[in-house]
Parts: sequence; structure tokens; C-alpha cells
Amino acid sequence: MKRACVIGWPIKHSRSPLIHRAWLKHYGIDGSYDRQAVEPDHVETFLTSLESLGLVGCNVTVPHKEKAFEVADVKDAAACAVGAANTLWLENGALHATNTDTYGFMAYLTHKAPQWKPSDGHVVVLGAGGASRAILHGLLESGQSCIRLINRSAARANQVRTHFGAQIEVVPWSARNAAMTDAGLVINTTSVGMNGEGSPDVDLGLVADDAIVSDIVYTPLETAFLRAAKARELQTVDGLGMLLHQAVPAFETWFGVRPTVTDALYQTVADDIGRE
Repeated sequence: MKRACVIGWPIKHSRSPLIHRAWLKHYGIDGSYDRQAVEPDHVETFLTSLESLGLVGCNVTVPHKEKAFEVADVKDAAACAVGAANTLWLENGALHATNTDTYGFMAYLTHKAPQWKPSDGHVVVLGAGGASRAILHGLLESGQSCIRLINRSAARANQVRTHFGAQIEVVPWSARNAAMTDAGLVINTTSVGMNGEGSPDVDLGLVADDAIVSDIVYTPLETAFLRAAKARELQTVDGLGMLLHQAVPAFETWFGVRPTVTDALYQTVADDIGRE
């Protein structure tokens, strides 16, 4: 039996087991996928002990993604571009790392809003953490040339700009609402709004009439930020789709089958979130 897991601190909120177990059952694979709560001080020990723990690999969620990147022996281009890893596996005795968040976000954006193109006005990204880096990488790879990055900490935003280059324009927090003018795509990559607590302090009144608004938070499925976008009759992209799609390459890496994200699986996870 092949065994994998997801680690984080805390970890009980993770829906990854629900996703991977559904695929294991659907494809008739003899495998397992569990949650493992790992304290920050123990991450390196855990990751370097995967083989002795009987694991073929693991997913990594907050706050361990940057540490996982550091610990890995082999880092692929996606992980290096983001500077963080969310998927690890053992291969020929070495610990390999990638970041599938980029794939997850871009795959769901393409599915949910196929009309969006990189040339459709500028993009506004809220937040400058690991998820922001993954999404910025995907946007730049897609050909987006104008991205406005807004973060409360200007120093952190400037670090991200240094990492990615001049295509990233850092906008001061005090000018955040003006930066929304005619935006074609606005993405909240922060955790603000999780568990229904708060909303990014920005005004969507100036974005383009056909703008797309995305929030990577998926608990709740419809955040206050997305409700504000719907009140303006803007198209929205929720965070659950990104979670589902980022799991696809990880599952394939560990279990040898590339799974499909179906409407039924989306609804299963959405229903579970709704029961909270």
C-alpha cells in the first residue's frame, strides 16, 4: 500500500484527505492519505523521515511551505519560481519538491472563466505571501504583463517584486482603491475572510464592468469579498477549485494515475465545508 499525507500546523481544517481518498476509491488504488499535525520545529525531521515513516510523499500547507522548499534535495522549476513547496515525494532516495498551487489556480481560472486573457486589462493581486507568489508565477507565465501588487507590508511586497521583476508594480496600501481602476482581474491571496472573519479592505467599485474577482479562501465557499463582487454583478472564482486542481499533479506523482476533477467531487467537498 502506498501512503501519503498532508502536514501543517494546524491541520484539522484540511480537505485534502477528502479529495485524495475519493480518488483512491474511484480508481481502485490500494493507498491511503491522512492528515499529520507537525509543529514548525519538527518539520525538517518529519520530511527527512518520510521513508522510515512508510510514506511515498506528502502535501505541505501553512506554515511549512518555505521550510519544505529549503529541506528538499531536488527542487523543480515551479518550486524555485515560487520559493516554496507544497508537494514532496521520494525518488531514488532523494526528497523532491514542486509547487502545484500555480497549476491549481490557473487551471481553475481557465475552467471557470475561459474568456479571460492576459491582455484583458491589468491584474490586481492582494497579498504577498506564498500563495501570492504561486499565482504571480502563473500569471506571468501566461503572458500577463501588468500586475499591481498590494500588501499592507510594503517591504514584503517589494521582496516579491525583486523576485519576479519589473512586471510587478507595488502599490502602497494607501493607494489600494485607486489601483482597482479598470482592473480586469482581482485576486485575494490573503487569508482575510477565512471562517467568515473580515474582508479585504478594498473598494471594487472602480474595476472594469466585466472584471473577474477571485478569492483563494474556501472556508466559507462564498466569502464577503466574493459577495461584494456579486453585488456588482461581477463574475467570481472561488477558492475551492484551486484546492481541487492543485491536488491533481500530486496524486499522479504518488499513485501513478492522473485524476479528474469532477462536478461531483467539487460538490462533495463543498457540502463538507457547508456543514461547518
